Amino acid sequence: MNKLLQRSSLAILVSAALSACMQDTNTTTKKVETPAVQALSAKDADTFLTNTEKELVELGLVINRAEWIYSNFITEDTAILSAKATQKYTEAGVRFAMEAAKFDNVEVSADQRRKLNTLKQSLVMPAPQDPAKSEELAKLGSQLNGMYGKGSYTTKAGKKLSLGDMTSTMATSRNYDELLEMWEGWRTVSPEMKPLFIRQSELANEGAQGLGYKDLGTMWRSNYDMPADDFAKELDRLWGQVKPLYDDLHCYVRSELGEEYGEDKVPQDKPIPAHLLGNMWAQSWGNIYDVVAPENADPGYDVTKQLAKHNYDEIKMVKGAENFFTSLGFDALPETFWTRSLFTKPEDRDVVCHASAWDLDAKDDIRIKMCIQKTGEEFNVIHHELGHNFYQRAYKNQPVYYQNSANDGFHEAIGDTIALSVTPKYLKNIGLIDTIPDESKDIGLLMKMALDKIAFIPFGLLVDQWRWKVYSGEITPENYNTAWWELREKYQGIAPPVNRDANAFDPGAKYHVPGGVPYSRYFLAHIQQFEFHKALCEISGNTDPIHRCSIYNSKEAGTALNTMLEMGSSQPWQQAYKVLTGSEQMDATAVLDYFSPLQTWLKEKNQGKQCGF
Repeated sequence: MNKLLQRSSLAILVSAALSACMQDTNTTTKKVETPAVQALSAKDADTFLTNTEKELVELGLVINRAEWIYSNFITEDTAILSAKATQKYTEAGVRFAMEAAKFDNVEVSADQRRKLNTLKQSLVMPAPQDPAKSEELAKLGSQLNGMYGKGSYTTKAGKKLSLGDMTSTMATSRNYDELLEMWEGWRTVSPEMKPLFIRQSELANEGAQGLGYKDLGTMWRSNYDMPADDFAKELDRLWGQVKPLYDDLHCYVRSELGEEYGEDKVPQDKPIPAHLLGNMWAQSWGNIYDVVAPENADPGYDVTKQLAKHNYDEIKMVKGAENFFTSLGFDALPETFWTRSLFTKPEDRDVVCHASAWDLDAKDDIRIKMCIQKTGEEFNVIHHELGHNFYQRAYKNQPVYYQNSANDGFHEAIGDTIALSVTPKYLKNIGLIDTIPDESKDIGLLMKMALDKIAFIPFGLLVDQWRWKVYSGEITPENYNTAWWELREKYQGIAPPVNRDANAFDPGAKYHVPGGVPYSRYFLAHIQQFEFHKALCEISGNTDPIHRCSIYNSKEAGTALNTMLEMGSSQPWQQAYKVLTGSEQMDATAVLDYFSPLQTWLKEKNQGKQCGF
């Protein structure tokens, strides 16, 4: 989770200034005689789309290379090159949109219409038509990325720490004050981002409004083959299905933290302090498993320790994840993946360590960029990132317009679907453990999984809830931080451990906010992955309980998965969904089925406790 997917060349049209196609250009009342314009035809549309596709591939390669270099060598020069490449792509986007708009009233085939609409709608940060504003928006994006990537904190003891250093401490320390210092320290980086974010939001909103949308949030919600308002309602419906399970988990975890740190620090009738959950953003809680683990539920192994025992270095970890996909029948990764990816943090320069998967040429040049830490959590993250890469390669034969996932949640879900198969059975198969624990240990394993998966779901929802309100104007700059914590309390039952200044910019401490990356995809992925896993387990002929199923080595499951992946975005996501699950509607009951034994256990443990927040 929490990975920035580097998209194909068309998908990074996200920053294109497509507003020109919707602007009212009738700025004078003077009548001007113009020559008759020959009516456009479907043949003209075909010519336009063919030529544009070639240019998209060429431009995409240029900007992807510029972004790759910038992310791996953060300097003023690479920032300028990145901004210039983005601006060039942005300006091309204006031209593509203007041309595509000319075919709005032309009778074309369904395939042509989908491609034309994709040109106008594949957006994330649309710039206004003004070239100066387009350049400014591109520069802001590079500046914000650089500020996050270079972010560091010098401790009270005088030691300079990177985000990676601090997140490692957050994961392992049980010292209340040390955790608080790390939590506050990282949030000293983001306030300087606030004025840049404000301006970025203003420019992107202007671009979205030029396209005919009320605001940028409305535009983001319009990219799911359904009306924007319906999409928002769909997320609420899915959250409503999962919320009772989350509430049970929250109640239990708060009680255990109260015992660990004292109820004076963790009151049992208030939200949980955000720095005690093992994660810099309290978005996943798996790192505090040792604090909240059920009695006698230890499966007898620790993946991090097993990786060390079996001499897994960073490359071997990636090779292990690749092996999962090849066991399903997918081809091995190309040699260029191994020579061009970044696997470890360089000691001699600043890089963006945020894990990401890249497709540079819309064909075969796929890579990952990670500062890998040799932990069980990172082993799962690598599976996730390779899920992006195998998806990218599966749809490489689609026209560039369709070289993307059916919806952005699909891309995030695929790797995590594979990770759900990283069960004790799988770990034994690959030699990391010697024996498979019996079902009496399932509660512990499900608890560990829920601390990551279920704990994340409300966070996955609220990040964009906050931004949608920012873009609509409901949340104003002076209320950014207050509104952020109101949403975190409402959905997560989490609160800041100390009073926060209203001028702080805590949302900026999360990469995807200054990075301008929509976040609803991660919420969707946490619903979709369980549906995909359930469907693939059924296809593989699994007879184990769903939470014990691994599709490792199932060519049948691999074939079914690849059939969906190869579709890319060539059809509405509902059609791709149906290929694998048999239904066109998402359903969170697969999540409840997976965690059913744990929820029963949680309800028993929570009897007599004061739950809620």
